Amino acid sequence: MDFKQEHVDEALIQTLTESYGAPGFEEPIRKIMERYMADMSPAPKTVRDRLGGLFGVLEGALEGPRVMVAGHMDEVALMVTRITDDGFLHMTPLGGFWDPVLLAQRVVVIGPSGTVPGVIGARPPHGMSEVEKQKALTIDEMFVDVGARSREEVEMLGIRPGDPIVPVGAYTPLIGGRVLAKAWDNRYGVALSLEILRELAPEQEKLPGTLFAGATVQEEVGLRGAETAARLVKPDIFFALDAGPAGDMPGLKDAFGRLGAGVLMRIKDRTMITHPRLRDFLIDLAEQEGIPYQFFISQGGTDAGRVHTLEAGIPSAVIGIPARYIHSHVSIVDLDDYRAAKALLKKVIRTLDRSTLEKLIG
Repeated sequence: MDFKQEHVDEALIQTLTESYGAPGFEEPIRKIMERYMADMSPAPKTVRDRLGGLFGVLEGALEGPRVMVAGHMDEVALMVTRITDDGFLHMTPLGGFWDPVLLAQRVVVIGPSGTVPGVIGARPPHGMSEVEKQKALTIDEMFVDVGARSREEVEMLGIRPGDPIVPVGAYTPLIGGRVLAKAWDNRYGVALSLEILRELAPEQEKLPGTLFAGATVQEEVGLRGAETAARLVKPDIFFALDAGPAGDMPGLKDAFGRLGAGVLMRIKDRTMITHPRLRDFLIDLAEQEGIPYQFFISQGGTDAGRVHTLEAGIPSAVIGIPARYIHSHVSIVDLDDYRAAKALLKKVIRTLDRSTLEKLIG
């Protein structure tokens, strides 16, 4: 089947991207996953680690490999550190923001009493010297303004230090099958893992191994949930589903990652060099199936960077898509890249039997 015929559950993706899931505060995303799995027929068995990672299980051939496929629930976010007497909120990042992208952006603060809207502010340029105007503001010079007049009013809203602050963004279709949304990094991986579970469930007994598909937590703050989830699942092989920074825009030359050019075939990042036989296995499958792919090198990392070093070593790779402007309030992806990743992942799962795994491990 042509990869472009793959279904994309945009209603699911909209729900996931518009929901909030700061690192360490992923419960809203996990609840969406739980509802989605419970509505499947038949509903898969699930497993959950104690940090909050959640996976559905499809049990195929008993002698086959344990295949783990994981997105991550969390998105880059912020946390309240201090409330001023005048009712402003100081903050610290949860994940890797580039500070200048934060200024003047809408956010919500999530406390025990619910969500409180606000905006990220800083002193205006009218009060700066010419030298100060030339310098990029840092997060230490910014604050969240929820409209309060005092510390007491902030406390009346139920806000306190330690509460997460999350970007706001609407799912917005653009021209030519591209979509603008918050948190493509990494609701892409969450959505794809759920769609894979639903579509492969009817052929569960024919699968060459056991599939664990779901999502980890706290990836953006150090790949923490990947380790707890992998120690629970004990996979023979691992695939991270993640979005990588696109490089197809003005000001960049010879950068990796073009929207619409297919799956990101990540060969190196700061956390992992992709297992060469596993890399070749993915390339061969993509070429056999006519699935477009593009090589990718990243300065960042993914959950695969943590999982591949566990136990005696777990062969790991990333099945990714490019996204413009990740680690900001908005990002853009091409849904054809999502379809390509989905087609490749389904082929991988249907192909990975015990003998194939042993050849990969060598």
